[in-house]
Amino acid sequence: MSDRDGGTGPLLLGVRHHGPGSARAVRAALEAAGPRTVLIEGPPEADALIALAADEDMRPPVALLAHVVDEPGRSAFWPLAEFSPEWVAIRWALEHGVPARFIDLPATHTLAWGREEREDQEQEPSEKGEPGGLPSEPAEAVRIDPLAVLAETAGYDDAERWWEDVIEHRGARDGDAFAPFEVLGEAMGALREAFGTGGHERDLVREAYMRLQVRAAQREFGDDVAVVCGAWHVPALRQRTTVAADRALLKGLPKAKADMTWVPWTHRRLSRMSGYGAGIDSPGWYGHLFGAADRPIERWMTKVARLLRDEDRPVSSAHVIEAVRLADTLAAMRGRPLPGLTETTDAVRAVMCEGSDVPLALVHDRLVVGDVLGEVPAAAPAVPLQRDLDRLQRRLRLKPEAQERELELDLRKENDAGRSRLLHRLRLLGIEWGEPTASRGSTGTFRETWRLRWEPELAVRVAEAGVWGTTVLAAATAKAEADAVGARSLADVTGLAERCLLAELPDALPVVMRILADRAALDADVGHLAQALPALVRSLRYGDVRGTDTEALAEVAAGLAERVFVGLPPACAALDADAAEEMRGHVDAVHGAVGLLGEGEGEGEGDGEGQGEDSAPQGEVSASRAGIRGRWHGVLRTLSGRDTVPGVVRGRAVRLLLDDGALGQEEAARLMGLVLSPGTEPADAAAWIEGFVGGGSGGGMLLVHDERLLGLVDAWLTGVPGDAFTDVLPLLRRTFSAYEPGVRRTLGELVRRGPGTRGSATATASGIPGFASDLDTARADAVLPVLRLLLGPDETVDAEGAGDTGTNGSSTHNNAANENGADDNDLVGVGR
Repeated sequence: MSDRDGGTGPLLLGVRHHGPGSARAVRAALEAAGPRTVLIEGPPEADALIALAADEDMRPPVALLAHVVDEPGRSAFWPLAEFSPEWVAIRWALEHGVPARFIDLPATHTLAWGREEREDQEQEPSEKGEPGGLPSEPAEAVRIDPLAVLAETAGYDDAERWWEDVIEHRGARDGDAFAPFEVLGEAMGALREAFGTGGHERDLVREAYMRLQVRAAQREFGDDVAVVCGAWHVPALRQRTTVAADRALLKGLPKAKADMTWVPWTHRRLSRMSGYGAGIDSPGWYGHLFGAADRPIERWMTKVARLLRDEDRPVSSAHVIEAVRLADTLAAMRGRPLPGLTETTDAVRAVMCEGSDVPLALVHDRLVVGDVLGEVPAAAPAVPLQRDLDRLQRRLRLKPEAQERELELDLRKENDAGRSRLLHRLRLLGIEWGEPTASRGSTGTFRETWRLRWEPELAVRVAEAGVWGTTVLAAATAKAEADAVGARSLADVTGLAERCLLAELPDALPVVMRILADRAALDADVGHLAQALPALVRSLRYGDVRGTDTEALAEVAAGLAERVFVGLPPACAALDADAAEEMRGHVDAVHGAVGLLGEGEGEGEGDGEGQGEDSAPQGEVSASRAGIRGRWHGVLRTLSGRDTVPGVVRGRAVRLLLDDGALGQEEAARLMGLVLSPGTEPADAAAWIEGFVGGGSGGGMLLVHDERLLGLVDAWLTGVPGDAFTDVLPLLRRTFSAYEPGVRRTLGELVRRGPGTRGSATATASGIPGFASDLDTARADAVLPVLRLLLGPDETVDAEGAGDTGTNGSSTHNNAANENGADDNDLVGVGR
């Protein structure tokens, strides 16, 4: 065999996968040789997909995806970028009407190989495979990086720099199109003589199959055959072996039925551990080198300047010129033929980033790596679920993008509601395209915020989810029903019910609700019930904005709440410190759920004026929930008064009652005074304080504004005996360290000055430090004009401080600002 046109065998073009220099060299060699067929390293099942590379809608980077038909999660990728030599060879063959074929080991064997290894690893956990579903080498194999060995031999400490100097920057300086392949093939031959297979034992089987395919092509086309493969395989393809010997290596290989298609890929995924097992750290940089016809450094610096300007950094044309000059100087000083990525990065840091690595990190992320996402034509084979997803993405104008972005949705709009449904259904199927985040500036249920980012691996998740149905709706429904049956805990079922409502799965919800009711009836653990209630009650909030009937859900939630009320006091008795802290979390969760569940109290009790025929069910649901807050307050009072309940739970019960207005300030101060009396153990008193003012529930601000409580805590703390103080200090430090720095600073100032010192002359008239006996109406009235300006035309505050509301509960539209002679400029002044 020979590497030159006109030799005694096929033209062997050994390349580096994803190397732009190799890609240019391959194109030049093919133009010079003009072979009758091109053989390419890759799975032969993809031969039928080669023609799609010429489709105008095909835009690399893309990847060949193979997966086991009955196990879609078992998959493998063969990614190709625009600068990949294999992609260049495919495009050249299609443009010249030359047959192109893949000659690597079929995916049917590769995937089955991986399945056997996974089974072996389950039996022998010490053996680990490579990520990405590709078959791994035996654990004892020592793999070598041929490029690293060649770079070290040439005196380089970085294989990337050596490759850039020898191949990527070679350009058209050498007129011989075949010379680089001859030199690289000889180097790989020397390495294989020294290291054998270099730890790549599976390559012997792959290379045997490649030799058989090359022989078959020679019988059909003679020696006028070009082979594009990894440079490491060139010596093996030159090797003269018998057909019988090669077939013997392939005998008995496992098989698995596999499907294959094209999927979009990204520059970010073109890493060292992807695809062929070889890659690059800087795909964006290599894509630039391949696409820049001339003056690559100048064009690169212009790209960097444009990016930095878009981020509001002052970068001028002079910066670009100076950065290019510095990169050229650095390359000359380091003995490199042209500036590489190292020199350009150093120049950008010094000139455009003023020595800072912060903007340089942006350049690396956006340009050196890049977020380019490829596209695949609709004609590419796909599972039915993928086709339905593509249809929904087009209809909802929700295009997959590799770069992370935030999406704000207003669920009152039809298109945004459809987007929300799609994203929630995909999450149910395990396709994590979007991740919900907290909405900025709104806590209403009609608004959602998503963080979107499409990863190539999601194509595998879509294929896996295809077993549940042919459409997104059908698949999500079937998956939700199966998850409900297999749920381990009651909280899992209630969480699933919430997700079904968010995803609007009307057929799955009855199944989930039936299982939820059965589980709730059998589960006697108060902790489980308390964990399940919040998600269930949150789901009720989605009924109005999404138009979902939540009547059955409300009844189950009300029944669940009643069981929690009955079982909570006994469950709080005789708990250790850890269990008490966990129970406090349950009490907080139930309190929040009761607040939502009790929002309907009083609804449906009016005279019926303005209500239509559909109001009866809502009234019935509201009636079943009426009084639930009162019953919960009764439970909290029981918890706050039992000595057998841990202090942290008693303190939290008192605090929640105080926040809801079900307990007066005087009574709260009395209870705190009793707990902090000398007869109470310091540790129990400290736990009570932790429950009352800890847990990030605004306790710090309560102490800031209620100096009576602060005085009680201060007096107790100063009276704790020295031997007990060391025991309660860690708990108190945890309590107060959770406050904001400003709150801690204010508390410190109040304690230093002493409670009550910041009040007016009447501050101690009532005998309570910091508080007067009656409301100071003159001081209260002084703020009303400012309130009128702030509230604007939608709110009117009368002299007594009460809003003038209409029959619908909203304020009348009197322009309070104009009544006070205020114009827009006055409002701006107040805002300032």
